[in-house]
Amino acid sequence: MPSKDARNLLRIAVPTAAAGAIAVAVSAAVAGGKGALGAAVGTVLAVLFMGVGLYVLQWTAKTLPQLFQMMGLLLYVAQLLLLLIFVAVFKDTSLFNPKTFAVSLVVSTVVWMAAQARAHMKAKIFYVDPDSEKSEKPEKTGPSS
Repeated sequence: MPSKDARNLLRIAVPTAAAGAIAVAVSAAVAGGKGALGAAVGTVLAVLFMGVGLYVLQWTAKTLPQLFQMMGLLLYVAQLLLLLIFVAVFKDTSLFNPKTFAVSLVVSTVVWMAAQARAHMKAKIFYVDPDSEKSEKPEKTGPSS
């Protein structure tokens, strides 16, 4: 992973992990050990899904740039549907508190998306190629009218 991508991932994952730690602490205080476990599983699941999605999106941007926008939209819809499926599957589990799981999953996902938007806005991405001014323009040949 290039250093720029790693820095971008760090700017996104750290706030999400902090929000997850807060969710685990609040869940432990409110619902005990099973609540903390549910919040931890929800946070890890959100970070895992969103991290894989970011990796796939970066790979698409490098290899198939013409599909980037469509892939981004498809990826976010697929991620949200998969997270919804996980909430539905674990709604009656006895392994952990399903309410804290769902809340931490939603909170972590929202924090991830907000941090990703902020990281993108703060990134210094050229919208004009700075090397194009340096290249010599070909002389016009033929009559000009």
